[in-house]
Amino acid sequence: MEPELGIRGYLTDTPGLGGSIKATPEDFVVSEVSLPPPRANGGPYSIATLTVRNWETNRLVRELARSLRISRRRIGFAGTKDKRAVSSRIFSFQDVRPESVRDLSLKDVTVDDVYPASSGVAIGHLIGNRFRIVLRGLTVPDDRAVQIVAETDRQLRSFRGFPNFFGVQRFGSIRPITHLVGRHLVRGEFGEAVRVYVAHPIEGEGEESHEVRRSFEASADAKAALRDYPKVFTFEKAILNHLVAYPDDAVGALRQLPFNLLLMFVHAYESYLFNRILSERLARGLPIHEPVPGDRVLPADRHGLPDRSRIIDVTLDNLAKVTERCRARKAWTSGILFGSEPLFAEGEPGEIEHAIVASEGLRPEDFIIPEIPRISSKGTRRELLAPLGDLDSRVADRTLVLSFELARGCYATSLLREFIKAP
Repeated sequence: MEPELGIRGYLTDTPGLGGSIKATPEDFVVSEVSLPPPRANGGPYSIATLTVRNWETNRLVRELARSLRISRRRIGFAGTKDKRAVSSRIFSFQDVRPESVRDLSLKDVTVDDVYPASSGVAIGHLIGNRFRIVLRGLTVPDDRAVQIVAETDRQLRSFRGFPNFFGVQRFGSIRPITHLVGRHLVRGEFGEAVRVYVAHPIEGEGEESHEVRRSFEASADAKAALRDYPKVFTFEKAILNHLVAYPDDAVGALRQLPFNLLLMFVHAYESYLFNRILSERLARGLPIHEPVPGDRVLPADRHGLPDRSRIIDVTLDNLAKVTERCRARKAWTSGILFGSEPLFAEGEPGEIEHAIVASEGLRPEDFIIPEIPRISSKGTRRELLAPLGDLDSRVADRTLVLSFELARGCYATSLLREFIKAP
């Protein structure tokens, strides 16, 4: 699956451990390191920490809104999380009393620490995430696994992180198609975007799902598909319901989806391009932990995280100084997230970025989407190296337990692949 998402290559050169993750949701535990709004008695928002098990974020928000009888737009959260996991994170509820939030009763959802505030929570209101992940079924004996883990750990520490790939879950863990939908959206192919999201069967997604999607792809019969699609396919059925009434209105059908899901499609396509750029840089042997002339480097913000609003252009004159800042964890090399206002690197890093974008036949204006203006994207730059903190490991009984902390927007699965190295 990874090559189809632009992911190729490793930073470390150790053998792989094999194994698998998420045998149960409890094998993947994540807690937000957040920046919650301060308490303000009488404030219009209720802030709560929710611990959820095996919930996809958009469906969780939908059920929370239904239970509280409010619009989903009045629910805010700092970041999306893996579905097959146990996650602890903050949510805000506008014009909802704390007692109502405390009384929520949803399967596999626990409500803690509810208080009033004068402002809500939005995407990005967090510093990072803490993880505890269990990797089961290692394909090497424990004594060998201990050696491999130790050497992989050493190499990652020497690089001060790992390749900051967007993980598989960015694209859909079971149906990795969000970037494909995004590609059609930026090309103005709205009917194709609908088809890929609602149909486009993929091997391994489950027999019932595969069959109904295959049937709709072959027939384009929205009325029959609306009848046949399982009840849990909430978003697909919303699209189909619109198509039954308005068969030629693909844009209207897409508008039945939550805004953050539509925006995620466009961002997933940008993420796919970024993965390809990072993979090509690794393949060429260019460093990602230190700059080369032509790079654009992101300095640290007040939290010690990459600041994407500030750029340092790397030249021969300042290369040594910027390199020292990278080694001190005060700056990071970056790659482009292409959009309507692109800021390409120069030199060989820029050649890579231009070549990948050109291979998709893209223009900046493609990311201005007048039919659904809110999902237009200006683009930005993203750090190529994911900072890694407090890595701890334990091996026993062909099982590896890893505990670590990552900056916001970084994927635990992209770290795990450096240990697993699946063939």
